[in-house]
Amino acid sequence: MRKLTLIRHAKSSWADPMLNDFDRPLNKRGETDLPLMARRVREFGLFPDRIITSGALRALTTAEALADTLELNPDQLCELPDLFESCSETLLHVLQQQPDHFHHLMLVGHSPGLDALAYYLTHEALKKFPTSAVLHIHLSITRWSELADSCGTVVLFDYPKMHPAPL
Repeated sequence: MRKLTLIRHAKSSWADPMLNDFDRPLNKRGETDLPLMARRVREFGLFPDRIITSGALRALTTAEALADTLELNPDQLCELPDLFESCSETLLHVLQQQPDHFHHLMLVGHSPGLDALAYYLTHEALKKFPTSAVLHIHLSITRWSELADSCGTVVLFDYPKMHPAPL
């Protein structure tokens, strides 16, 4: 069995209309949600063998915070700039190419690619895949190359608005 954790980047800023979409940083809510989400990932015991992330600033910032909170080694973080704006087929192909000595992968990316990949793997329709969402899937495969339609089961789905701020 393999495990896959899909994480959508923390909320990003649209404050600078001149900034390229790839280079948008986190906004105030993203900066608040990210450490809380990273701590929950740790509390859930989701320690991946590798984090694969889009190279977009908001995704990379999210992945680096996760790696730091999970106390991963720098070589466990794999930045792939081409994952920015990738469709689910591209994400699937990247995952299918991963070495089989990795049993748990974490993929930090963007909507709608993550949404479509999650549905393809589990056939569970999520109402939405909000920013800072964590979707953990158990996969009925022994090798990453076997990743296919409906091979996964959702074990956990968590996002910031499920945890209202204390009054």
